[in-house]
Amino acid sequence: MGTRRKILWICLTVLAVIIRVLSGRPEAVEKYYSTGLYPMLSGTQRALFGWLPLSVGDVIYAALSIALIFGLVRFIRRLVKNEMTRDGMLGSLRRLVFFCLLVYVLFNGLWGLNYDRKGIASQLQLNVKPYTTPELAELVQRIIVRLNGLDSLAHLRRGELSASRAVYTGAIGAYAALADSDSRFGYPHPSVKTSLFSYIGAYIGFSGYYNPFTGEAQVNTVTPAFTQPYTTCHEMGHQLGYAKENEANFAGYLSARSSADPVYRYSAYFELYQYAAGELYRRDSSLVAGFRKQLRPGIRQDFRELKEYNRKYANPLEAHIWWIYGGYLRANRQPQGIVTYSDVTAWLIAYAKKNGWETI
Repeated sequence: MGTRRKILWICLTVLAVIIRVLSGRPEAVEKYYSTGLYPMLSGTQRALFGWLPLSVGDVIYAALSIALIFGLVRFIRRLVKNEMTRDGMLGSLRRLVFFCLLVYVLFNGLWGLNYDRKGIASQLQLNVKPYTTPELAELVQRIIVRLNGLDSLAHLRRGELSASRAVYTGAIGAYAALADSDSRFGYPHPSVKTSLFSYIGAYIGFSGYYNPFTGEAQVNTVTPAFTQPYTTCHEMGHQLGYAKENEANFAGYLSARSSADPVYRYSAYFELYQYAAGELYRRDSSLVAGFRKQLRPGIRQDFRELKEYNRKYANPLEAHIWWIYGGYLRANRQPQGIVTYSDVTAWLIAYAKKNGWETI
């Protein structure tokens, strides 16, 4: 091993240890990383790649996937032909460990440490705790009132969603409106892209994702158009350092709600209704049946469209992929796995208790 490589190994190992130690100190992560170093790193990433129309991160993912497949095939072929020596085996293992170490340092250094921050609840001084079924029912009722009030206007303006760039521009405007009242949600150097894997994402159940290596937010444009404004705001929440899914959901809600465009507010409340009503159904299904009848016909039609979309792209692999993703979430300070997304209901109720139910 050459001197340069040894130095690189040492540097990566030291950085990995620092990251590991820092991850156990949320106050330090919040002060020095999430509100200190990270905004500079992410802003630089977005400035570098945001102006490009193509998703650089998706291109990198595709290239790495191809390289890994070819590397694995080559490794297996050498094993089968008994061409793998002891030194060759050790070299392959060393390269694999180095790659994993590099990914660990880059992932956490560029974004992943945000999983260990104090987060948005601390910033907004929300007392998030278990809530009662009546409180959940009150939340569902408030969301229904908002949805019904936005239904007509949102449908009239829905044609604008046919252009992805218009969706992204509107989401950027939503965060700008939110930042007017809270500068912590400022979003400089926009970088929102259409995923190159939108059709693949439809089959595995992803509506969007964030690439921590390039700072890009990717949106699946195959999903129903009325869901995309909120998805975009959610992914932009990840860009601002809200790594956990419930935090990104809440940041997405706060921004979309701040938009002057009813399309964005409708998209947010439509998504939140699913989380809140789904949790209420698990507690008292009879209550949900009554609430569902209050929804206006246009909203019920949107739910039918979403159901048809899910049916069209359903496949046996989806459940396994979400199981793996749930493991990823649990490994990153989200012990409830996929259920973490719906935890936003607790944040909404805490927000309502602090600021009044009329603010929902």
